[in-house]
Amino acid sequence: MDTVRLQGLAKAFWESAALMSAVELDVFSAISAGKNSINAVATACGVTPLNAERLLVALNAMTLLTRSGDTFANAPDVERFLVKSSPAYAGPWMLFGKPRWQGWGELTERLQRREDKVRRLGMYDETFTVERARSYHEATYSIGMGAARRFHRQVSLEGRRKIMDLGGGSGCYCIIGAQTYPGLTAVVLDLPSVVVVTREFVAEHGLSSRVSAEPCDFTADPLPRDADVAIMASNLPQYDRSIIASVVRRVFDALLPGGEFHLIGECLDADGTGPLAPALWGLSEAVNGSTGLAHSTADCEGYLRTAGFRQVTVNPFIPQTLTRISGIKPLS
Repeated sequence: MDTVRLQGLAKAFWESAALMSAVELDVFSAISAGKNSINAVATACGVTPLNAERLLVALNAMTLLTRSGDTFANAPDVERFLVKSSPAYAGPWMLFGKPRWQGWGELTERLQRREDKVRRLGMYDETFTVERARSYHEATYSIGMGAARRFHRQVSLEGRRKIMDLGGGSGCYCIIGAQTYPGLTAVVLDLPSVVVVTREFVAEHGLSSRVSAEPCDFTADPLPRDADVAIMASNLPQYDRSIIASVVRRVFDALLPGGEFHLIGECLDADGTGPLAPALWGLSEAVNGSTGLAHSTADCEGYLRTAGFRQVTVNPFIPQTLTRISGIKPLS
């Protein structure tokens, strides 16, 4: 027995730093374009050959690159998601956590924060301006569009009339829904600063006549009563159990009879033992200073069944990260 595993965990942030610097320097785009030697990367990315060598050696050891002699190539997922010319480019999402490094460095102190110092919604306070909302959702947009396409491949909304998307951010699920079903309309419900940005994304897709965005605290404000589909995606750990249970009840009451609800969240397994990604999203709420935590699939099934939903199912969505829990509101 040795400390190698523990050391790897303790220094995992070194790997994060290497990946983020490579994205910021656009190393992977340079390599994709054939500037794939140490000297070529150094020139393309504005670093010294010594530092280019240091970074490329580390990226190769992390299996983000492959090496053949003096030249390097991107791993398949890197080529798809971290080359700027790729339609699936997700560089901003890789940098999403960088502004929070200082907070994670203060995790011990934040875990010791008293309950009366915790905000109900963590980072979503008066400082969450339109500018912050735009930066946030520009980072999440590419990954959100991928998730939305996956949702609409899995779930048929044929014959449905209107989606309400709770905390829908950039509006990806509604945008793809409207593109897929010409008769479908949608409304994104989010913070006032966020809906300004949502409307910009919707307008870029030419869907402003069918997809709207309205300021709404969906934990307390009235919800639309004319929707037959409700979606709440990728914001589950931001809320505590009592809030989620209340939101699910409010969605049930607002949906039209026969309507469907899809809760897509970073869920732990039913026994609460993992996976790691949802557990870390829950832990991140200590950094954000909210009351949120990681919920299990058993928790979420319970929220839906207690609210009155029937045909409740737990569906894999993105392995090790997101699960889709769905239910139907009875016709009577």
